[in-house]
Amino acid sequence: MNMKKYILILAMALTCPLNMLAQVVVDDDEEEYEEEEEVVVDEDDEFTVTDQEGNEEVIDFPEAMTYDLDSLMNLYMAKTYLDQDNDCQTSDVNPEYSREEYIERLRRMPTVMEMVYNDVVRQFIDRYSGRLRRSVSLMLGASNFYMPVFEEALEAYEMPLELKYLPIIESALNPKAVSRVGATGLWQFMLTTGRQYGLEVNSLVDERRDPIKASYAAARYLRDLYRIFGDWNLVIAAYNCGPGNVDKAIHRAQAARKDSTANVKDYWHIYPYLPKETRGYVPAFIAANYIMTYYSLHNICPLRTRLPLKTDTIVVSRDLHLAQVAGVLELDLDMLRSLNPQYRRDIVPGTTKPSTLKLPLADVSRFIDCQDSIYAYNAAELLSKRSEVSINDNVPTFTSKRKKTVRRKSTVRRRTSSARRKTSTARRKTTKRKTTRRRR
Repeated sequence: MNMKKYILILAMALTCPLNMLAQVVVDDDEEEYEEEEEVVVDEDDEFTVTDQEGNEEVIDFPEAMTYDLDSLMNLYMAKTYLDQDNDCQTSDVNPEYSREEYIERLRRMPTVMEMVYNDVVRQFIDRYSGRLRRSVSLMLGASNFYMPVFEEALEAYEMPLELKYLPIIESALNPKAVSRVGATGLWQFMLTTGRQYGLEVNSLVDERRDPIKASYAAARYLRDLYRIFGDWNLVIAAYNCGPGNVDKAIHRAQAARKDSTANVKDYWHIYPYLPKETRGYVPAFIAANYIMTYYSLHNICPLRTRLPLKTDTIVVSRDLHLAQVAGVLELDLDMLRSLNPQYRRDIVPGTTKPSTLKLPLADVSRFIDCQDSIYAYNAAELLSKRSEVSINDNVPTFTSKRKKTVRRKSTVRRRTSSARRKTSTARRKTTKRKTTRRRR
């Protein structure tokens, strides 16, 4: 095994569940194809493209492109800090542009990653600028909350800043998004991958929903994928379907190629060998970058943003319920949940280990001054998990009377078996003697 393949296997071991690892590494000549999960898809959530030879292919939109707008508008940030911008006077008509105009706009974008144009990319642009234009307005407004966090994390690991638009196709900027396979948060981490990149997940805490911690974990994961593949489009594909599936697609493209000089380590070359959902993933990413840059040319107005109050973080070393904080400091419970989305059941498990609590800056001093009252507020009701219990010993304990019976039966069986062996031996000896007498 050469060093490059060893590094690839090691990286996949760090990013894939152990029970899937055996399916990740496949010999170059092996003709094994995954069985895709059968999912019922609405006709409006897919489209068909036809190649130059007349072959048709159905491509699914990423799950985040099928989210209901009303559910996104019910998020605390959207309800509280996003409004319709009445000063934005544009028509609701989506203008038509030529192929050359799209190509030129994509070419002018200041990106390290390739932003190419083709019919599949055009379908995704049309989806964002057409049916999803109100969702784009929402995401443009919400980007004021999240894009600075994404950019800081990506900059810390020297990643291309255009990757900040990856959560748009992953979660539609919903920090509480959960996919049908269990991927969670803005960056849609699976459970195993999230833990491997330092995100704590247990019954009370899910740091995949923490915008800051998940963003830094995603930047590290993307960096590691680039070290494996060295191509940003393949990195995006691997982020969606896992590095093992991309590696298998490369091997299959290598085996099927007719031109020995062709570069098979190219997303568009291995496109037919990728899982179905991944074939639309890179085009969707390019379309997200396009629409977030050129939204005004499609008459899309961002929702007006009223940024929330400045916040600060304190560390607590005792279990604390968010309702205790809201009750004593007279704060909105939904606001506290929005600032601390990693706490799945509103409980900050400070007893387990020191844990952070994010509060509006003006309320940090109030929390410190009133913390005794906060910890005592409805503690018996909100923090009902007992640490010690007494046993009811006022009535006799029920005991079984059949304890020694089993042992006696076992002894009898062993003796019976021994007796049978002796009898059988005696019979065999008797038979042997009779035979000998006959021979004489």
